[in-house]
Amino acid sequence: MPLDARLTFLGAARQVTGSCYLLQWNGKNVLLDCGMVQGGDQVTDLQKFRFQFRPKDIDAVVLSHAHIDHSGLLTLLVARGFQGKIFCSEGTAGLLPILLKDAFQLYSKDLEWQNKQRARQGKPAQEPLMSLKDVIAVTECLEPLPYQQDIDVLEGLTLRLHDAGHILGSAIVELWIKGHKAMRHLVFSGDLGNPATVLMHDPAQIDSADVVLMESTYGDRDHQCLDNTLEEFAAALDAAYKGGGNVFIPAFALGRSQEILYYLGLLYHQGRLQQRMVVLDSPMAIEITQIYDKLIKEFDHKDTQLFARYGAKDLKSFLPILHLTKDVEESMALNRINQGAIIIAGSGMCNGGRILHHFKHNLWNNVNHLIFVGFQAKGTLGRRLIDGETRVKILGQPIVVRAAIHTIGGFSAHAGQSQLLAWAQHIGGQPQFYLVHGEPQAQDALAAKMREIGIKTEIAQMAQQILL
Repeated sequence: MPLDARLTFLGAARQVTGSCYLLQWNGKNVLLDCGMVQGGDQVTDLQKFRFQFRPKDIDAVVLSHAHIDHSGLLTLLVARGFQGKIFCSEGTAGLLPILLKDAFQLYSKDLEWQNKQRARQGKPAQEPLMSLKDVIAVTECLEPLPYQQDIDVLEGLTLRLHDAGHILGSAIVELWIKGHKAMRHLVFSGDLGNPATVLMHDPAQIDSADVVLMESTYGDRDHQCLDNTLEEFAAALDAAYKGGGNVFIPAFALGRSQEILYYLGLLYHQGRLQQRMVVLDSPMAIEITQIYDKLIKEFDHKDTQLFARYGAKDLKSFLPILHLTKDVEESMALNRINQGAIIIAGSGMCNGGRILHHFKHNLWNNVNHLIFVGFQAKGTLGRRLIDGETRVKILGQPIVVRAAIHTIGGFSAHAGQSQLLAWAQHIGGQPQFYLVHGEPQAQDALAAKMREIGIKTEIAQMAQQILL
């Protein structure tokens, strides 16, 4: 009797954000990721959002990593009735409470602001969909696992996590689904790291599989080499210094902020950083950087050995001109600095956070420079800026865009096309691949390349259900 197992694509299908896949077999239901779609108005989007299943029917969640586009709906899942376990890596278990608490606080502030607007219009207030108790409940559901250790998630489902090399705790998910006389081997890549990325190890190789869900964020191109990327970054910083303005870098608090601090520290010790102040303007990024510093021995030795060469023991001491701004008042005071500062703030796609306040005060001034160092999803403010919009609305105010804008793709923590192909080719057993977590142009290009070299490849569609 064949194994009656099926998988439904509920997110990150023909788009980059909102990773979520429903695995069903023998009356059991397991989610792979439970991510939020980023780029819109969070409060409005959550009010309209409906799970395509009953949360209380989900027996367990397997989480690839802590980024909000993979984990951000876990709080709502719990608020709507989920009571199972959430299996993840040890690194993810340490980071997730920080990210979910921050996401909830942003949601609460946005809801409060919208309710004030509704009150002025004579409309009733919107009730919150979740609470801080739900955030805490998510953390109580976590089941941290080390890499390379098998565990039975449920009867008939064995899980093994591998280092994906994307961010701290990121995992490739390997599952064995067992029936009475059959077994299927499913692999979910999560987000595969770029081997050139500092601090992270290279993504683990998988030897065999029957079905593979593989990310495709950069499926249509390779990143330029790191040396060229660093030169481009240094040139943009130099141009900003000579122009007499400040530099603003939108960066995700987890992963990208720490990598940028590393590169700035490298330029500082090489005598190539003319700015005398670097500011990490994100309470969450500060907290995560402190976790990185505590776990520095877990990272790639070839990168961390530079710390000792320059008499540093962690990221904070590697960049002596680094300032940390936890308080709102300190953040606001940064907008009184006219020149010579590099300010790193979230959110990475400019759809919220302190970076919006800096844009409001600085985007209109042509002496300032804005440097994008990560992927900008379609619909986000960041994407609109790199696509050349000259007038944008920020915090309800129209702003003209005069600041110089730089896009530097080589810092990406995602694998490029050649690296994705090499990872896929290593997997034996002639598996069926489904491309997820990518925009159509990237997926179409990658699928064509994979088919050319004999890899069975389909592009996952939203709500598509496949038999395993």
